[in-house]
Amino acid sequence: MISPCKFILLLPILLIIISENRVQARTLLTNNYKKLQRPFNNTISAVLIFGDSTVDSGNNNYISTIAKSDFPPYGRDFVNHIPTGRFTNGRLVTDYIISYLGIKDFVPPYLDPSLSLDELMTGVSFASGSSGYDPLTAQLIGAIPLQKQLEYFKEYKKRLENSIGKEKTKLLISKATFIISAGTNDFAVNYFNTPFRRKTFPNVSAYQQFLLQLVQQFVQGLMNEGARLIGIVGVPPLGCLPAVITIDSGDALQPRHCIESYSTVAREYNLLLQRLLKTIQIHGTILFYFDVYTPLNDMIHNPIKYGFTDVTTGCCGSGLIEASILCNPKSIVCSDPSTYVFWDSVHPSQATYYSLFQALLPSINFALKQL
Repeated sequence: MISPCKFILLLPILLIIISENRVQARTLLTNNYKKLQRPFNNTISAVLIFGDSTVDSGNNNYISTIAKSDFPPYGRDFVNHIPTGRFTNGRLVTDYIISYLGIKDFVPPYLDPSLSLDELMTGVSFASGSSGYDPLTAQLIGAIPLQKQLEYFKEYKKRLENSIGKEKTKLLISKATFIISAGTNDFAVNYFNTPFRRKTFPNVSAYQQFLLQLVQQFVQGLMNEGARLIGIVGVPPLGCLPAVITIDSGDALQPRHCIESYSTVAREYNLLLQRLLKTIQIHGTILFYFDVYTPLNDMIHNPIKYGFTDVTTGCCGSGLIEASILCNPKSIVCSDPSTYVFWDSVHPSQATYYSLFQALLPSINFALKQL
């Protein structure tokens, strides 16, 4: 039996996006993004998010799982240094996106019982750290599977209908932006590091097809509920996650290098995902693929261009294996997280998320033009 502690090391990455941009010192992150020109003709009503720990803003705080981050040093660069349950030192990409759209500053977790009607109406995250498209992925560590997240969305709709009526709710949903970020855990935690799915899918190609079927079901489920603008995030270079290098490379110390075979699987899956999205798009619905592989891979292999100095270890602890409960108040933390691509051994730093947000801007603005 594989220990749950091993799974927690490989909580997702989910990132979102395309292109490249340099990240400056930590103090510039907030100042620069506030100066960005807001998009023209923004008619987006809300941002609704599904997926894993890269877009979980705190839902795991309210469930029974060891995949948590509602304690220091997580959140050390968030507003008032509060650990909110985000698996990083500050903001997520989705926080930058919703602020850029002029809706609000942060995306709250849906399971927060204190949410006001206005908070619900303008956007929430249903995501759960350690989740994936494959139900087994979430089951391994007690996270909320994507299928349950969809059920929460249906519940969300009913709550709005009871408050503002069916017609206003329908209009709000039709003008909302949906973001789905999952898949990393399915490969890095589930398929590569447990024997369960490999018994059914002896080669990774078969598992890729299995995941794509689940992606299609989930996207169609959202469309059936009225979603019209949906962004689907690909997976990052799996072999470059610090915890993956530590556990699976056979060379945990120096020199540390990405595992190319794992990243090849990610590239293949991303190509298949893009083809799938073209086939399931229907009239009146806009589906976008967000390439996270390219910008993150570039940051790792060309760090100076982005202002990074460390790309193979996390800022928290040794940076080799710490994540979630292993990155805790007793952990030593680097002096400047903005020089690290990764905050812990799995999750990007706020600086990386900001750089990804910058890379996403062309796609965001293009999407707005389609409305």
